[in-house]
Amino acid sequence: MSPWVVVGLGNPGPRYTGNRHNVGQMTVDALAARSDGRFRSHRGHAQVADVRLGTGPGGVPGPQVVLVKTTGYMNLSGGPVASVLATRGASDRLIVVHDDLDIPFGQVRLKVGGGEGGHNGLRSISAALGSREYLRVRVGIDRPPGRMDAADYVLRDFTATERRELPWLVDAAADAVEMVVTQGLAAAQQRFHRPA
Repeated sequence: MSPWVVVGLGNPGPRYTGNRHNVGQMTVDALAARSDGRFRSHRGHAQVADVRLGTGPGGVPGPQVVLVKTTGYMNLSGGPVASVLATRGASDRLIVVHDDLDIPFGQVRLKVGGGEGGHNGLRSISAALGSREYLRVRVGIDRPPGRMDAADYVLRDFTATERRELPWLVDAAADAVEMVVTQGLAAAQQRFHRPA
């Protein structure tokens, strides 16, 4: 069986590291840290880390997972993701972790398919795969305040107040990914879609 492929969306370089748009890459970094994964270069503008997430019955290591961070800009995510899938996994086992303006900050939601909601990273992946039918872990970053442009908002760092809650949010998104690969989407949705 093909490994799961978990892509954390974001932009490259230190300028973007703390941006709301990079919470997907923050989540993948957290998953790598949990399992002592080390990223290495992959052809096609990506870094990959081979890990096992969670544990199975009797304490056996969990499923094989390829963690992916693209090294190009968000709106060019599709090519690197398609390249990794061509050599390492299957599109029916793809999970994309990304920021979502339509979800309140601090919440995580999961779904398969649907629209891209104006998210250029998702749009690029859908175009490259010729399908929107992949699993998404959606990390809430809330709407921009006032009349701030959404493009400006996602490319700003989290506020000081948000940064205090950010480790919890990233851990929750990482937990959601781990639960999908070990227990399935329905179990993960049941946990993360409960009212607070």
